[in-house]
Order: sequence, then C-alpha cells, then structure tokens
Amino acid sequence: MKIRNLLYLSVIFFLFSCNQYQAPDDYNEQSPVIYPDYTDVTFPPNIAPPNFIIREEGDRYQTEIGYGQSVEMRITDSSPTVIITEKRWHDLLKKAAGDDIFFRISILKKDQWICYADINNSISTAPVDPFLVYRLLYPGYELWNEMGIYQRDLTSYKEIAIAANREFGNQCVNCHSFAGHSPETMMLHIRGEQGGTLIYRNNKVEKVNPKPEDFKNGATYPAWHPEGRYLAYSMNDVQQFFHSSGQKPVEVSDLAADIVIYDTETNRIFTDSLLFTDEYMETFPSWSPDGKTLYFCRADAYTKGTSLDSIRYDLYRISFDAEEERLYNLERVYHASAIGQSVSFPRVSPNGRYLMFTQFDYGNFSIWHPESDLYLMDLTNGEVSAIDEVNSDDVDSYHTWSSSGNWFVFSSKRMDGLWARPYFASFDQETGEVGKAFLLPQKDPAFYDTFTYTFNVPELIKSPVTNSEQLIEAIEKTANQATN
Repeated sequence: MKIRNLLYLSVIFFLFSCNQYQAPDDYNEQSPVIYPDYTDVTFPPNIAPPNFIIREEGDRYQTEIGYGQSVEMRITDSSPTVIITEKRWHDLLKKAAGDDIFFRISILKKDQWICYADINNSISTAPVDPFLVYRLLYPGYELWNEMGIYQRDLTSYKEIAIAANREFGNQCVNCHSFAGHSPETMMLHIRGEQGGTLIYRNNKVEKVNPKPEDFKNGATYPAWHPEGRYLAYSMNDVQQFFHSSGQKPVEVSDLAADIVIYDTETNRIFTDSLLFTDEYMETFPSWSPDGKTLYFCRADAYTKGTSLDSIRYDLYRISFDAEEERLYNLERVYHASAIGQSVSFPRVSPNGRYLMFTQFDYGNFSIWHPESDLYLMDLTNGEVSAIDEVNSDDVDSYHTWSSSGNWFVFSSKRMDGLWARPYFASFDQETGEVGKAFLLPQKDPAFYDTFTYTFNVPELIKSPVTNSEQLIEAIEKTANQATN
C-alpha cells in the first residue's frame, strides 16, 4: 500500500512540475513563429482547439493560454507541439467570447527561459455553423477511384464518412449541395454504371436523372432554391486538356453549358432561351437569399479552334418568379472579360448585400489557376474589390457563406500549390470587413504535412447529416436492380 501511494504521489508531482510556472530570465520583443499560423485571427466561439507547433529552437517549451490578466491553462513540454485540452479550450471560449485571448510562449535556451511577445487572437460572439461537408480525393486528374463525401464536426475533430465510394463500387461521387445550410434537404451526384442524382427531401431519398432525352449534356453544377423545391443546374460538356509545360499542366474547360431548373416535386425540367443558348455558355448557378434572383457565369460559346485562354466568363443574373416558374430580365452584373479576367462561383451573402466570387485570368475551373483570388461585390453600389485579407499567391477558390453570414470557408492551395485545404475567415456584414484566414484545426497540427487528399467543395451546414445509411442503401438498391 505504501509503495502504491508513493508511486501515486510521484506521478502527481511529475505532472505538477511539468506544468508549473517557469519565470522568464529574459524577454524577446518578437512573437514566436507557430504552425499553423494562428496569429491575429478571429475564432468562432465554438471552434475546436487550434493546436500548433512552435517553430523556434529550444530545449523546453512553456505555453500559457488565457485572456485579460488571467492564465487559464499552461502547457510545459520538451516538445514544441502544443496540444490544447478540448474541455479547457471550450471553457475559455465561453469566458472570452467578444474578447481577445493570448498564447504566451516561453522557450528554454541554454538554461535560460526566454519569454516571447504574446500571440493575440480574438474570440467572436457569433458561432460558425458547426459542421463542414467536403469531398476528399487525390489532387490529380487521373486518380478518382478513392473518394468520398465527409463531414467534420467543427467543435471537435470528429470526421465521419457520409458516402465513401468504396461502399458502392468506387464510382465517382461529387457535387453535394444543401438547401438553406440544412441536411434535411440535400443532393449529390453519383457517376458511373449506376450513376444518377440522389435527392433527399421529406425524410426520403430519391434517385433521379435530371437529363431529358432531348438534352445533350447531363446535370453538373447544382444550386438549391432557398425554399428547397427547385434545383438550378448547369448542364455542361466538360473536357480536360493537358499542357506539356508551364504552371498550368491541366486545364478543365466547358465545350458547352446551359442552365435549367429542376422541380423536385413534379420531376419536371424547365428553362428559358435566355439561359439555354447556342451563342453562350452558362454555368455555376447560385440563388439570392430571397430566391427571386439567379446568378450565374456566362461566356461566348466555344467553337472549334477557340483558344482556351481566350474563354472568359462574366457575371450575370436573371429574375425568377416561382409561382409562374418564369425566368426574365437578364442582366450583366460584372463585365470581367472587359478587363481580361474571368469569374466563377458567385455566392450572395445571407443578408443579400454582398456577392463573393472567384476571379482569375481565363476559363471557369479556377482550382487549376494559381492566380485565382476571392473578390467581393457590394450589390448596393456595384463596387468590386479583391479580398486581400484572405488571398494568397496560390489558388484561393471555392467558397461558402455560413448561414449567419458572419463566416465563410474557402479552398486554398497556399501551403504547397497542390492540395486544397479549408480556410475560414470572419465577416462583418455591416462594414464588409474581413478577418485573417485560418486553417481548419486538426488534433495533430502536423496533419496537413502528410495527408494526401485534397478538400473539395467545402459546405457549411447547421446540423449533421444523419442519413448516410439511407443514401448508401439507395445507391446499392439501384446497383442491384441494374445487375438483375
């Protein structure tokens, strides 16, 4: 019994000594470098702990985390990797919401503890939608046989598969979309022998083929009407092209594209000659929050011999009358081609004032264009500006607003030019002010150094997808019918 008590006391003493305060012997006026770069950012009050690695040489490391004059936690270790306890982090978020927090780092070097200048971050009072849905796949163009749609709980590190294609013959799964940031109304495409579009509404999964026999191309890029009844689709003839040299070895381009509306209640497709033309290519539909306006991108039609780097898309919108199912009043909103640029992925903020889009040199598949940047248009006056607060020297592309409009997530290849990772930023809907972008936290801060999949089409939702088994059963059911 005495030996057991002695061992117990030894463990307690060891744990206490590892985390007891190490008074600094000297100070460094510079902040230490940490990875990922969680410095001067605004965090949601419900985000998982932003674990990080201290990129400074030393023998031991002490990290104090707190707000105001209060130190809420202290981590001392010989490793530069800082792992923050989830419970204590969320307790801190509750206390510090609307305030600043600090990471105070001291490093033992040559028997002296050097305290660096504080790393400061802010905690917002506005939570982000707690779930992120994305497709994971290899970043190349030839390996698509291993992919899936996954969801991540942003309040923790838990990730689960919604539809991994190993469950249904390694077919391609893509273009997941949600109405009103809700998993209660969603869709995704399955491509392959048993391909089709899965639509989940009213607690039921239905597999449809939104491509009438007289339509040449199938449904590609979707957008749910806010009321959850209509789906706008672009119907694209997508082709890949390969360059023997240069920064853009792969180019994905449309040879044709038109937009249609699919009524999920009647299984009927309708469109208008303003959106379905031989003279133009229309793609990337996106609804305004009130559902009265459909935004999209339009370029001159492709003809044989057209140079790919001459194809440029402008931003358009058209009015929609849901009662009459009528499209009218076509209007060009942004003439990007006039300044030698092209646009994709228009997204209107939930309050209807701002429109975010991706701009780059040419084409419509921005993920292969290192010059791709995010831009913001104020719809009250038409002013357009680059979002310098989040743009980088590499691809900054596909973006989604949170349901509140206080946050957005986007894909960026800024770390290595190859893999797209999800970044978040705060947004002030009154002023249009954007916070510094931060990388999706992972339990292991070195996670992105070895993870070989790219994050594609990040979408924020308000609650988790819980019908994964129902989706897989619907796919398997049609597969069995096809083989019988």
